[in-house]
Amino acid sequence: MDSKLLSKVLGWSAIFNMAMLVLWSLMFFFGQDLIYSIHVKWFELSRESFNTIHYCGIIFYKLIIFTFFIFPYLALRLVNRF
Repeated sequence: MDSKLLSKVLGWSAIFNMAMLVLWSLMFFFGQDLIYSIHVKWFELSRESFNTIHYCGIIFYKLIIFTFFIFPYLALRLVNRF
């Protein structure tokens, strides 16, 4: 696999994962009560712990996207440029 193909794969993977992150954030922001009511049926969660879990999950997912997709993509684009 050459670096240009890897760069394309990383770029599209970053776009897909960022779209999933935006979808998760929007669902959490606008449908928080519905999501909470579903999760409370399965687990004993307070509202504060539910919010903390989702907020930390969103932050962790964003860190993973930047670490494994966006930064390597930018590094490959920079190397391919020279």
